[in-house]
Amino acid sequence: MLGKILTVFGIKIETWHLSGYDTFAGDSYHLAGTFFSEKAARKAAMKELKTLEKLQPTRYSGGQQPGGIQDQISIVRPDGSSYRIVAPGFRTVG
Repeated sequence: MLGKILTVFGIKIETWHLSGYDTFAGDSYHLAGTFFSEKAARKAAMKELKTLEKLQPTRYSGGQQPGGIQDQISIVRPDGSSYRIVAPGFRTVG
């Protein structure tokens, strides 16, 4: 919201966002929050992963491992491209 307001006044602020992906349903969804740095977005993404672990425990969902159906979290860059974030110790394919 702040980014949109400042844009009206000719001030360009780059913002980062989070998105989720429901691997079981195959649907993407937006996660609340606007971040003014990648570091802040990463911190929020890690918090989301901790929440997912409580709601969709690895022992039942397979977690973030290949073949797991735990939801995935991505960071959306200011240019609209995104990358998946995982907890330390997990590896992703692709």
